[in-house]
Amino acid sequence: MHHPGPPRFTTVGRSIELAPRDPDPTATYRWRLESAPSNSTVALEDGPVIHFSPDTTGTYLLTLAGPNGTHTQTVRVFEDDRQLTTVHCDTDEFQLPATDIDSVSAIGAFNDHFVGADRPARTEDAYVLECMLAPGEHTVSFCPNDDLSQQVRKTVTVPGPGRPRISLSGAVTGDSITVTATPTAPYDSKHDDESLSVEWFSDDRKTVAADILKQTSRTVEIKTAELSSEPFRLHAVAVGERHSVADTIVISVTDSGAIDIDRPNEPPTWARSPTVYEIFVRSFAGETLQTTFREIERRVAYLESLNIDMLWLTPVLESPTRHGYHITDFFTTASDLGTRAAFESLVDRCHDAGIKVVFDLVINHSSRDHPAFQLYSAGVDSYSDYYRRMPAAWDTTGVSWAGEDSPEFYFTWQRIPNLNYDSLAVRQWMLDVVDEWATVVDGFRCDVAWGVSHGFWKEVRDRVPDNFLLLDETIPRDPFYHENEFHMHYDTTLYDTLLAVGSRERPATAIFDALANSRWQGFPDDSVHLRYVENHDEDRYIAECGEQALRAAVGTIFTLPGAPMIYYGQERGMTAYRGPMKWHDGDAELTQFHRRLTTLRSDHPALASGELTQISPTVHSGEPAAVIAYTRSDETESYVVVCNFATDTATVTLPVAVDTTDLVAETAVEDGDAIAVDDIVILEQASSN
Repeated sequence: MHHPGPPRFTTVGRSIELAPRDPDPTATYRWRLESAPSNSTVALEDGPVIHFSPDTTGTYLLTLAGPNGTHTQTVRVFEDDRQLTTVHCDTDEFQLPATDIDSVSAIGAFNDHFVGADRPARTEDAYVLECMLAPGEHTVSFCPNDDLSQQVRKTVTVPGPGRPRISLSGAVTGDSITVTATPTAPYDSKHDDESLSVEWFSDDRKTVAADILKQTSRTVEIKTAELSSEPFRLHAVAVGERHSVADTIVISVTDSGAIDIDRPNEPPTWARSPTVYEIFVRSFAGETLQTTFREIERRVAYLESLNIDMLWLTPVLESPTRHGYHITDFFTTASDLGTRAAFESLVDRCHDAGIKVVFDLVINHSSRDHPAFQLYSAGVDSYSDYYRRMPAAWDTTGVSWAGEDSPEFYFTWQRIPNLNYDSLAVRQWMLDVVDEWATVVDGFRCDVAWGVSHGFWKEVRDRVPDNFLLLDETIPRDPFYHENEFHMHYDTTLYDTLLAVGSRERPATAIFDALANSRWQGFPDDSVHLRYVENHDEDRYIAECGEQALRAAVGTIFTLPGAPMIYYGQERGMTAYRGPMKWHDGDAELTQFHRRLTTLRSDHPALASGELTQISPTVHSGEPAAVIAYTRSDETESYVVVCNFATDTATVTLPVAVDTTDLVAETAVEDGDAIAVDDIVILEQASSN
């Protein structure tokens, strides 16, 4: 099946990659533009994989001719929401003297972090960059002499409203299925929910005659007699000043004749609010033992004691590096960690403990030592298109690469060149990698997900088992990776906010702004956000902010919606971000604190999935700006959470009645008529009856 997949949505000026699925690298594929808006003059590239750059708004219809027929691809193009933005960096902000600076580069998400791609103009006292940015907050780094260690980060906020959101639901009524769209406007839009428009799109992979689709502005009715075991996919987008992430309903008939209605953007049931534990693999056995799959397996009982639902392993495939992100064989487990059989034994042991296993899928790049890159570099013709190239002027490494262009890589990652997904051979290679491991583990954490095209991730999403989790690393996060691609997303906004709160740079109430930001950005309600205070790429929170703030931050992520994560050693008081696990000399009290929070979250569903409501405590002593309070409630239980990020105990009076026994410490926390909060307390809300 070489069909290119679902309808695609973009804006003027943003290109999208279109490609055949499950391609035959030896076959011939040809794209053709069948229809376009009347004022469009767009032309298509040659080749099986194209980068379609629409030049005006409207709907474009393309066809892809391949060995098994001709397939249709719909592309809906909306107005460009970006604005030409100017970002300044004063020369005196650099640590280097101006006389020592030969050039400056600017990097950010706007240019895919290519260090040499954009060079700001020099004025008398500043470097000035002009770039196109969408509404929201953006970070641009100015790098003197292309040196990231000397970078100065500038934050710029572009005005404009958030994105609308949309959710589809389906119900069988008699001989029809009614699909209903529920659009939601952002708080700062000129539209309300009712005035948002909804656009419907039938998936091109299965056509349904127009006369059996009865459509209104908010519903579509489909006759069940026209359905079959072949899935029918219906997509919808909400449109205001900007357009939403599309939602999808998939309808099919089971072998028994029943109607099956699926929402593919929803996460697997087990992944809606799991407690996650990340292991930096080669450090987990401690100081003296070499970490292997067997040694990790011998310590699964520890994960059980922490009530872990999901284990995330950093890369376990063959690599010459300690961190494992430089893959040299995508089909073989790392020789120092153990055999594939030993890895599968670890997975089985985790499953016996009720723990799902996710590992790092690293397919944006390979190691420079991978044979494929070596053969590519040595001019072997059959590998000539396996890696991407960039202009030599962008190359800041000083390496004398062959040819006028340089292998493409992000930041200064010269040892991990980017794979070329314009190559059908590479696409099939990486799909084989997905197939190889998708039946072994329960999900992938996809490294540098932002470097691989949306179209490829959509194909991966359709290819993996239904109960499989896809977690993206997109920095900064991007809601469009939720559109039939990923279920769970790094919450970089909350991470940055917790670090700023713990460092006393922002008030604790900024946490509520971070949560609201997910909705403002357009993440659908069924998105799962990975909540973390540290990971293998970040400094330890305790080293940055102290233990008191760490306890408050951990208490926060464990009492918010989403998937709270413990990075190995966080619970043991570790300060080395990739150092050996502190087994014999770890902080036992801090470990028990984490264990108590995971237990409470497991035992009290309201703390994981209940409604969250901000409340305003009166702070009598301590730092008011360091205190945050909220309730978590469902139909059967309600709790009040109070967190204090300061080093001094806070005494607070709450606007709601509570039982004064703290569920975390299991002691009373009265201080006269107030509540004493060292770091976090969780109190049962008193009944109003």
